[in-house]
Amino acid sequence: MAEATADIAATEVRATPAAAKALSAAQRLALRYFLVAMVLFLVQMVFGLLAGLQFLMPDFLHGALDFNVNRMVHINAMIVWMLYGFIGSIYWLVEDEAGVPLVGIRLAQATFWVLTIAVAVVVIVFLVVQVGPGEMRSIWLINEGREYIEAPRWADIGIVLCMAAFFYNVAATFMKGRWSGISGTLVLDLIALAGLYFAGMFYTTNISVDQYWWWWVVHLWVEATWEVLVGCIMAWGLMKTLGVRRKIVTTWLYIEVALMFGSGILGLGHHYFWIGTPEYWLGIGGFFSALEPIPLVAMVVHAVYDAGRHGFQSNNHPALAWLIAHAFGNFLGAGVWGFIQTLPQINLYTHGTQWTASHGHLAFFGAYATIVVAFVYLALQRWRGDVWMSGGLPDKGRKWKWALALLNVGALGMTIALLIAGYEQSFTERAIGGSTWQAYFAGQTTVWFVQAMYWRMAFGVLMTVGLLLLLWDFLTIGRGETRAAKVVPGDANTR
Repeated sequence: MAEATADIAATEVRATPAAAKALSAAQRLALRYFLVAMVLFLVQMVFGLLAGLQFLMPDFLHGALDFNVNRMVHINAMIVWMLYGFIGSIYWLVEDEAGVPLVGIRLAQATFWVLTIAVAVVVIVFLVVQVGPGEMRSIWLINEGREYIEAPRWADIGIVLCMAAFFYNVAATFMKGRWSGISGTLVLDLIALAGLYFAGMFYTTNISVDQYWWWWVVHLWVEATWEVLVGCIMAWGLMKTLGVRRKIVTTWLYIEVALMFGSGILGLGHHYFWIGTPEYWLGIGGFFSALEPIPLVAMVVHAVYDAGRHGFQSNNHPALAWLIAHAFGNFLGAGVWGFIQTLPQINLYTHGTQWTASHGHLAFFGAYATIVVAFVYLALQRWRGDVWMSGGLPDKGRKWKWALALLNVGALGMTIALLIAGYEQSFTERAIGGSTWQAYFAGQTTVWFVQAMYWRMAFGVLMTVGLLLLLWDFLTIGRGETRAAKVVPGDANTR
């Protein structure tokens, strides 16, 4: 024990301030993705607040910016900013993992601008053209009219092409450099990321068939492929922040992939209960679901345990805190909150209520937003010149700690408020009213539902304050810092 303490002390003595290291072209591109992601994160929060206000005051902005438009921009901004965050994270780690510069940097840079311009145009069209006929021209140019994937057809094609170009950049870089468990899993997952989106690029006149394929995008693209993508990002982040041994994170990453194939794909069946699909989906969907987050929690717990061999040192406290927040937010939001409503006997009463929104809010924040924020802190540390981001920051880390607390408490508070509202809906609309229109409106006028919507709004404001504090911290953390980053024993030998 004494020898280990002496080794740690010696390591800290050798850590001296270093000049800022020049970022590679891929890392500079990653910073652009992170910048756009944070802008869209703020857009998501603003339109979420507007939609929340319209629950309380239905006439607010009626005819100018209706609820369906606010909700659409709120959800689509969330999906796109998280996708930007994932792409930025992968561009940040790919060269380090492959050991060679990014292949096709000009294509990658062009893809960024094409994707960003397309996103801006789509949002503007959503806001300007809010009402109109549902024609083939509308599907191609204005709005496809399918919940969560409302982007017009030209944008769908653009997304697939951009994902294909992104796949080429990453796969070609690994082919030129070195392969690992993380890189192999990442490349295979990117094939699914580009390919599964095709399921949302056609429609049928049979609503059951159309919904069947629609869920392939909404569940398998957003939940299954993103979960594996997050596993790859987290594995690399744990090695860099804690010096965790590669074999530990790779093992849990493989288990994550196995569970995704074994339960995640079949778990898609819990979306097929009420759309006219065969009855066997009731048993399949009810049993195989919500197991995917378990390996990610185990990865973090095992990594923390492994880090105990060098005194649980971390070279980036805010990044590590957000990684831990991700593990348990993912487990609660995607796992627990997902599982409590996936059994068909329960889902009969809860589907289409705020109970589902409760699950969605905590799942997306806990599973995806947190991991992106963690990676932004890793990138900022390097961008500032590999500076100190462990304990003893000039302001004692107050901004990032308060931002972490406000965002997580706000997300959890909204989740509980929506759960109460959903329970009231399930009881009044389904159990008592029998799913009639009269019961639907009665369920949204009960005292508990209305009070829950007020609490949802209050916690939404709290989250927005936390986001503004987080963005402020992004702009200031590490500025003027002269100490070099803590050298964590083991982080140089993690392959």
